[in-house]
Amino acid sequence: MDKRPIGMFDSGVGGLTVLHECLLAHPNEDFIYLGDTGRFPYGPRSIEEIRGYAWQIASHLISLDVKLMVVACNSATAAALPWLQERLDASIVGAVHPESEAAVQTTRNRRVGVMATEATIESGSYQRALLELDAGLEVIAQPCPNLASLIQAGDVSSPDMVKTVKSYTEPLKQAGVDTVILGCTHYPLVTPMLQRSLGKDIVLINSARETAREVGEVLERKGIVNDPDREGEYSFLCTGDVDSFVSVGAPFLQMPFEQVQRVEVEELERAGIA
Repeated sequence: MDKRPIGMFDSGVGGLTVLHECLLAHPNEDFIYLGDTGRFPYGPRSIEEIRGYAWQIASHLISLDVKLMVVACNSATAAALPWLQERLDASIVGAVHPESEAAVQTTRNRRVGVMATEATIESGSYQRALLELDAGLEVIAQPCPNLASLIQAGDVSSPDMVKTVKSYTEPLKQAGVDTVILGCTHYPLVTPMLQRSLGKDIVLINSARETAREVGEVLERKGIVNDPDREGEYSFLCTGDVDSFVSVGAPFLQMPFEQVQRVEVEELERAGIA
């Protein structure tokens, strides 16, 4: 039994969809979530810049004595996960591998689409992970600029959102995919619109659900599960405005917000140097 908390971070509030699934799947565990809202979005940034941010946040969470770290941000997972795993003495879970495994097990025609930010697509992380699992797959990678920002701004049902979603889903439909990975933690909030646009027969792979499953497997394998009879606690850190973090994040978490504190970017930068 290990009473230490699980650390989780994201570029903003999208990772709260992952936390939501983890709170349902692992109600006995404690979680500390850090949303880097002060530097959101990560998608348009370079791989090197995202990697630097991920290093700073991971270093800060390790200083809080977390037993497991979850990189809930797909862009950060794509840019930094193997790099972090090589440099940190900690168990780290990301979104790419569990989603890729689920997609390979789901597809029938071996045509898999990936919807993600520019940084995630440019990293090639999903393409590599999928082809390592099945070299015969056809992977159609669709970058979705601004989609995460629109969702985070609360624009989830406007004509602009409908037009944007159709522009990103049409190439996947034309390619004949039967499975689509939602490669950003924001995208589950517009699942109904994505499903309608892609068609009812297309299977959508949710990063939040698959990551929560992977967290459970790692906890069991490492023997670091908390007392199963207790009710876990969860708290939040963010680098931007706290009130905005709570109001924007509420639809993502779908649970009460508790213990929200602001952490300055300068503090993360110091943690990354130490």
